[in-house]
Amino acid sequence: MKSYSVCLRESALQLPRPDCVHSYKRRSGKWRPPQAAVKPNSHLPMRSFEVKNRTSAEDMKSLRLITAIKTPYLPDGRFDLEAYDALVNTQIANGAEGVVVGGTTGEGQLMSWDEHIMLIGHTVNCFGSSIKVIGNTGSNSTREAIHATEQGFAVGMHAALHINPYYGKTSVDGMVSHFDSVLPMGPTIIYNVPGRTGQDIPPRVIHTLAQSPNLAGVKECAGNDRVEQYTGEGIMVWSGNDDQCHEARWNHGATGVVSVTSNLLPGLMRKLMFEGKNTELNSKLLPLINWLFQEPNPIALNTALAQLGVVRPVFRLPYVPLPSAQRLEFVGFGSENWPGELCWRKRCSGS
Repeated sequence: MKSYSVCLRESALQLPRPDCVHSYKRRSGKWRPPQAAVKPNSHLPMRSFEVKNRTSAEDMKSLRLITAIKTPYLPDGRFDLEAYDALVNTQIANGAEGVVVGGTTGEGQLMSWDEHIMLIGHTVNCFGSSIKVIGNTGSNSTREAIHATEQGFAVGMHAALHINPYYGKTSVDGMVSHFDSVLPMGPTIIYNVPGRTGQDIPPRVIHTLAQSPNLAGVKECAGNDRVEQYTGEGIMVWSGNDDQCHEARWNHGATGVVSVTSNLLPGLMRKLMFEGKNTELNSKLLPLINWLFQEPNPIALNTALAQLGVVRPVFRLPYVPLPSAQRLEFVGFGSENWPGELCWRKRCSGS
């Protein structure tokens, strides 16, 4: 072993030394350290203007009906992509113009980021030419929001949905800095839902962000007075409250709605957003909408879709099905109230 090691050392000594360093010094006369390819504190979107599905904030502003799409599961807890694809196809067939992937309704808060970005990419690849794909890439961590948004645009999403930092709340200036970190990457919808985040996004934050050409608008859950304030200032707003969306659309200037109910009734929700004021239809829908929000969303929606056989009765904790009394209430709505809508023709016919 001793002689072997000596042999290695002798062999190493006999290897020719590379002359590149010496030749470099001869050319320049002075050695310089390599320069970083990316400047510090700059975020480079992982997506060029040539990539498919590239869109602008202006393209998003015309959308009237956006569905916060449900994410179904297999018994082992993985995504049920077959059921998911059927849900999205139903949205397209019934006139929805966009889907929010991995939002609160889609249980993005229960996904890993790998699952999240995979589902956004899957939706884009399968349906991106037929419907706008809005990826919920927001986070209470600005670093995570930046990274997820880069990945979301890299896989082709048309726009990002961003919430303000929740739980570990920040100042007004902190909100602006948080959103300013992601707005340059592409079209963005800001989501204000104080009931979940514990903190309202005040109008002065939105006024500051509105200077960016990438701000498509606001999904607003703070009521129709706020909706009217923004629309009066030329800021696009989607109602985030299904029970208020009819009034928001026709009396307060909202562009449309980001809807939970449209998972069940996309055709009727489209009618509510497109065909003028219809208080009769709105009144007919309100009992079902109230039922859907009796517990925190998406508990009731998950229960309803499972009852209809549209998705498997598989819930990711901490969500669990509604108890039997509430499930019976849903049965009481009856498919006769929504022919061809609530459980779709195939299901209602028993085929």
